[in-house]
Amino acid sequence: MADPAKVHAEAIVIDGHADTPQRFLDESWNFTDALHGGMLSYDSAIEGSLNAQFFAIWVDPHHHPAEHSARRTLELLDATLEQVQRAPDKLALCLSADDILAAHRQGKFAVLLGIEGGHSIENSLGLLRNYYRLGVRYMTLTWSNSNDWADSSGDKPRHNGLTSFGRDVIREMNRLGMMIDVSHASDKTFWDVLETTSVPIIASHSSARSITAAPRNLTDEMIRAVAKNNGIVMVNFYPAFIDEQWRAAWNASRAERQREHDALQAEYKAQGQPVPFFASNRIDKKYAERIGRAPFEALIQHFHHIIQIAGIEHVGIGTDFDGIPQAPDGIDSAADLPKITAALMQRGYTAADMHRILGQNLLRVLREVEQSKSKA
Repeated sequence: MADPAKVHAEAIVIDGHADTPQRFLDESWNFTDALHGGMLSYDSAIEGSLNAQFFAIWVDPHHHPAEHSARRTLELLDATLEQVQRAPDKLALCLSADDILAAHRQGKFAVLLGIEGGHSIENSLGLLRNYYRLGVRYMTLTWSNSNDWADSSGDKPRHNGLTSFGRDVIREMNRLGMMIDVSHASDKTFWDVLETTSVPIIASHSSARSITAAPRNLTDEMIRAVAKNNGIVMVNFYPAFIDEQWRAAWNASRAERQREHDALQAEYKAQGQPVPFFASNRIDKKYAERIGRAPFEALIQHFHHIIQIAGIEHVGIGTDFDGIPQAPDGIDSAADLPKITAALMQRGYTAADMHRILGQNLLRVLREVEQSKSKA
C-alpha cells in the first residue's frame, strides 16, 4: 500500500463547506491567527495539507430577519474577502477550477465562496448575479428554514418543493456558472432541482440517511441520482449526521438546549443586538461535550457507503468545520484531515481513489458548471 501521508500531501485537498466567516465578522478573528477554539485556520490547513476551502456565507434567519438578509450576507462576504487582502502572500481568492490549480502552484491557500441559504438573495435574481460577481461560486438553496421559493429538510414544507421562481433561480445559476448545492433541501426540492438543472449539482455537506436517519442526509436513491447527474456528495462531519446513537442523545437534549438559547436571545434582544454565532455555539458545545465524541469509524463508514452507492467519482469532503459544535473522535481541526486518507486506504482505497475524493471530483464538477456558462 502506498504511504497514506504521502498520498494526502500530494493531493489537492478541497473542503466543500466551513462556517468560519462568522468568526471573521463577529470575533474580528483573522484566518492567519491561532485557532483559539475553532476548527479551521491557515496553520491547521497547512498542517493537514488542506489546499482550498469553500467558506460558507450563512445568515442565521432566527437572528437576522430573512427578508433583510442581504446586508449580513454582504458583511460576511466582505469579512472573508478582507482575509485575502490582509494576507495576499498566503491566500488567493479563487473563482474557477483553474484558479485553484494556479494558487496551488504558487503555494497559496485557495479561498472560495459559497452562500448557505437562498434567503440571502431576498427573492432577487439581481442579488444572485451580484453575489456571483463578488466571487460566490455555489449557493445552498435553503438552510434549515424554508424560504419563499424552496422547501427545506429542516422546516415545514411551504411549496411542495420548488416554486416557479425557484426553478428560475436554478436556471439562472446554470446560466451564471454557479454550482447548485442541495444540502439542507427537502426531498421534494432535491428532485425538483434534478428535473430543472442542466448541469451537475453538489451536496456540499451531507451524509448517508440509510446509516444515520437525519433528514439532512441523502437517501441511497438520492445519492444514486447525484451520481447519475455527474454531481458530488461531500460527507459532513457533524456527529448527529454520522452516528445514530449520538443523534438520539442530541435530540433528547433539545428542550433543555432550547431554553438556554431562548434566554440568550432575550439577553441580546434587550441590548438591541442579534445573537452572534460564537455565543449560541457555546451552548451547543457544552451539550455536545456532555454526550461525548462520536466514533471516528462512523465517519469513515459514511464515506465508504456513499462511495459504494455513487462510485468513487462522486464523493468528496464537506466538513462543516466551525458550524458544528463538535467533530467525531480524532478530528479536532483541519490538521487531522490526513486521518481520513489513512483510514480509507486501510480499507483498500488506492492513491488514485483518494486524489479523486480529496479534490479532483469537486474540481471536475466546478469545471463542468463553469463550461456550461460559456454554452449558455
